Amino acid sequence: MPMILRALAFAVLALSFVLINKPAVAQDKGRIRVSSDVQYEFIGRWDADKLNTILTDDTPKFFGVAVRYTAAKNAVKLYRVTYSSVVPERGNKPIAATGLVAVPDIAGTSFPMVSYQHGTVYGKQEVPSFPDQSPETQLMLAQFAGQGYIVIGADYFGMGPSKEPEGYMVKASHQQATYDMLLASRAVLADLKLSNTKLFIGGWSQGGFITMAFLEKLEAAGVKIDAAATASAPVDVSVVLNGFLSFPRKNDAAWVNSLFILSSFAFENYYGVPGLSRSLFNDEYYDLARKVYLREPFNVADVPTDLHKLIKPDYFNAQFFAESAYGKLVAQTQAYRWVIKSPVRNYYGEADEAIAVGVGQLAMTYQRAMGNGNPVIEAVSTGLTSHRGTYATAVPQWKTWFEGLQQGNRVKNSVTRD
Repeated sequence: MPMILRALAFAVLALSFVLINKPAVAQDKGRIRVSSDVQYEFIGRWDADKLNTILTDDTPKFFGVAVRYTAAKNAVKLYRVTYSSVVPERGNKPIAATGLVAVPDIAGTSFPMVSYQHGTVYGKQEVPSFPDQSPETQLMLAQFAGQGYIVIGADYFGMGPSKEPEGYMVKASHQQATYDMLLASRAVLADLKLSNTKLFIGGWSQGGFITMAFLEKLEAAGVKIDAAATASAPVDVSVVLNGFLSFPRKNDAAWVNSLFILSSFAFENYYGVPGLSRSLFNDEYYDLARKVYLREPFNVADVPTDLHKLIKPDYFNAQFFAESAYGKLVAQTQAYRWVIKSPVRNYYGEADEAIAVGVGQLAMTYQRAMGNGNPVIEAVSTGLTSHRGTYATAVPQWKTWFEGLQQGNRVKNSVTRD
């Protein structure tokens, strides 16, 4: 889900990025080629002091809550990875994608890994591989990489240096981007003479949905995941958007308009449905909505926060919405309706302005309705936290849980050997 919509206008004006023009990875100066599909470049080293400043100063200011974090102990080396992938919705069209690999700068050759899936952002470079522009990535680096974890993160199709249109909430593309990023990161680690011992995945907001979708793909591929954690995850986009249209809450965020804008244009582009967005928005706001999606300059004040002004009246009829082309694609955009095998915790905030409590508990409720209690999938409240506050509060809880699982495995293995 989004950051504050106002940030988009300023981010658009500041955009300055290199376009990737070839689906195959090209050899650039300063980059190390691992294979024909993967290359990486060193983009910086953050010492423990910088990481601790993120924890004590930057994170509380940005996320609006004071949380106690474990202090960073080590520096982190940062690498931007460029890798080949495909777009499933476009007949597996070959493209290039990017992401981040962050490695603890300490002795050792094997570390636990966390794959972080970022939330909705309005600047194309507010993604993991541009960590200076991504406060949520900075928190993950400070709390995990600064504690001896490898942290990786995909930028998603259309984000970072990518020339593709943004694939916002396009499920199969998100699964492909994250899966191929995992494979690329392991190739980079091998080139650095490193490996990972455990694999944890986590994500916030849009990234929470993608984390669950990623988990589905990993389990289907037989890849072992030690645990998955989310914060404010919209695991069923139809439920979320129907709530905004049919059952608005007093605390619904003003920026939920962007969810309809980004998803409708992304669905139109990736699923190949010409006119999909035009059918959703009132005529006087269509061009403005298109500028928002394309990251073209616009006046933020011109974007209506009242959904009744932005969206055509028919869509507030739940039956019409369900039967529309947009509604049918939205209904397919879920990431919890399979028999989950891995340990999962979905963290939710009771004052979240985007994700209602019922949505936060939805995956757990669905799994329990089937009788799936082994392993337990849990929905965990972070209290009366906002959308941002839920993430900032959940991250150290993710870390405590991941470490408990690792400790439990060590004890279990010790008992088995004895």
